[in-house]
Amino acid sequence: MGVELVEGQDLVVKDKFVYMRTTRGLQRVDVIYRRVDDDFLDPQVFRRNSTLGCYGLMEAYRAGNVGICNAVGTGVADDKSVYPYVPEMIRFYLGEEPILKNVPTWMCRKQDDLQHVLANLKDLVVKEVHGAGGYGMLIGPAATQAEIEDFRRALLANPAGYIAQPTLSLSSCPTYVDAGIAPRHIDLRPFVLSGREVQMAAGGLTRVALQEGSLVVNSSQGGGTKDTWVLGEHSAGAATQSQSQSQTQSQSMGGMTQTQGGF
Repeated sequence: MGVELVEGQDLVVKDKFVYMRTTRGLQRVDVIYRRVDDDFLDPQVFRRNSTLGCYGLMEAYRAGNVGICNAVGTGVADDKSVYPYVPEMIRFYLGEEPILKNVPTWMCRKQDDLQHVLANLKDLVVKEVHGAGGYGMLIGPAATQAEIEDFRRALLANPAGYIAQPTLSLSSCPTYVDAGIAPRHIDLRPFVLSGREVQMAAGGLTRVALQEGSLVVNSSQGGGTKDTWVLGEHSAGAATQSQSQSQTQSQSMGGMTQTQGGF
């Protein structure tokens, strides 16, 4: 898509302008889409010990010299307690009905919802509203009785910190693992570009739970990824060549990435 993927150390701020370091010298940066949390974005303003962000970035942003697509504070939309209100947001702001339905969600801060969740912990998935990366969650059908009781105590101590949803059945896909080819659960993250028109990219990121029987696909929990593509109106030869070039699988292991050939 013609977008540079950089780390904080690849950027530098001079005279309130942001530049990217390249082999041809500094190049001006106009727009940033970030994958760094607010606290780590700029050590001049936020965490002083952050090595993930770019020193002076917020100063350049306040001066209007760089755009940040997902500006500081927009992470509130990732809070899981916001999710149940998305259908109402669509109706209020767009005057439309949602095309896709939400997953049924119980907000544990509501007394009736909390009682339902406590009575059905063994059948539900319980998540921390601020959680991410597959951490801080309970998958009831796969949990031990001790884990269920731990979450029961956590819910009673801080009900507003949790939501619950039914356990969804993920699709499975043949996956190359140590023992050979075996089914593993997957989900799909499509890429949608929103400009004058909304366009969906011809492909996406398939996340795979590499542990047998697991429903947790997050890379931080040992999950992997598969390249995903949509076959267009091409000849069989072109499609076959495209598949052979595209089918790879990667796994995150202790901060390292292992890449494997697909099939």
